[in-house]
Amino acid sequence: MLDIKFIRENKELIIEGARKKHIKFDPSDLIKVDDKRKELLSEIEKMRAEQNEVSVRLPQLKEAGQKAELIGQMKILKEKLQKEEEKLKEVMQEWQTLMLQVPNVPDVSVPEGNGEDDNVEVKVWGEIPKMDFKPKDHIELMEKLDLADFEAGTKVAGFRGYFLKNEAAELEFAIWQLTIDLFREKHPDYSLMFVPSLVKREALLGTGYLPQGEEEIYKTQDNDYLAGTAEVATMGFYSDKTLKKIDLPKKTISFSPCFRREAGSYSKDTKGIMRVHEFYKFEQVIIGEASHETSVKYHEELLLNAEEILQAMGIPYHVVVCCGAEIGLGHVKKYDIEVWVPSQNKYRESHSCSYFHDFQTRRLNIRYKDTDGKTKFTHSLNNTAIATPRIIIAILENNQQADGSIKIPEGLRKYMGGKEYIGIK
Repeated sequence: MLDIKFIRENKELIIEGARKKHIKFDPSDLIKVDDKRKELLSEIEKMRAEQNEVSVRLPQLKEAGQKAELIGQMKILKEKLQKEEEKLKEVMQEWQTLMLQVPNVPDVSVPEGNGEDDNVEVKVWGEIPKMDFKPKDHIELMEKLDLADFEAGTKVAGFRGYFLKNEAAELEFAIWQLTIDLFREKHPDYSLMFVPSLVKREALLGTGYLPQGEEEIYKTQDNDYLAGTAEVATMGFYSDKTLKKIDLPKKTISFSPCFRREAGSYSKDTKGIMRVHEFYKFEQVIIGEASHETSVKYHEELLLNAEEILQAMGIPYHVVVCCGAEIGLGHVKKYDIEVWVPSQNKYRESHSCSYFHDFQTRRLNIRYKDTDGKTKFTHSLNNTAIATPRIIIAILENNQQADGSIKIPEGLRKYMGGKEYIGIK
């Protein structure tokens, strides 16, 4: 959510931002509603002031006739005030709905584009493995090496269900432990949190996943939701708090089970562990001061942190800056990290690294007192540290051998009892 004052003063900038993001939004509609809101607030304020004035005058009147006349006038005023308050309630609902639709203004460095093909590559790391055999996909590798059971997964959990078995289960735990150890050793300024997946609607509204993403989110019978990222609960943890500038930034690496319905993706990656409904993720979240330059600095930091994990596992990847059509309503800028998948002969997305300025924190009321004593909304950023089981695809496929075995990345071996290969006894 943006500041209404900023929206009114920068109407053309909002229009341009919406165009670049390929989002249909005209701030003129919001401004008209805001004019009505301000007009009603002014009228209501005047009527309430008049009521207060009468409440002071009334006890001072001695003549019964004067009191009766004034009470009659106040009855009429009260009825009129109630009608205006009802109008304001309706206008406020419309105002709030429109405010939630205002897109954040993308950074000037965000490229123009209509889709993921227009994302711009900015970095490449690692050598794509040269194989003198046709690479198998992760599904075939996992089934032949008894690493997964997708048929039982569907039977027990439904569409896109899965069981990880044997070394694949070990591998998932190993990835988590590598991530924890790396942050403990290299980034001790990040606090580790295990956060809830079950969240209230307000947390999803605050982080921008609602109302636009309703079809992607699981909802419970009690009208709670299962979040698709630990970012939601982490940001909710700080909601309605006023922090001290000296305590900023707040850096967190949060872990949780995650859930996504993957609505609208039924023709894509329906088998295997690329697009599953239940998965696990370490998410980096930073809450910092209201400074564009500082947000840009932390954005790069979050990216490098995630790259370190991939490099520790020897996974080839590239980084792209997402074009306007590929960033969400609240994003100022977003990087995607995409890992190499040999069976598809292309990179596939594994991380999204984003910053939002005060878009989320204004919704969630996360503020801080600056050194000048003024209260400001913080800025927020996030990036995946690692998500499983999806990253297992890249590990298995990039390390497959001609005999069908898998070479375990050196960085993960100590978490798997020193084992070097899967499929070789």
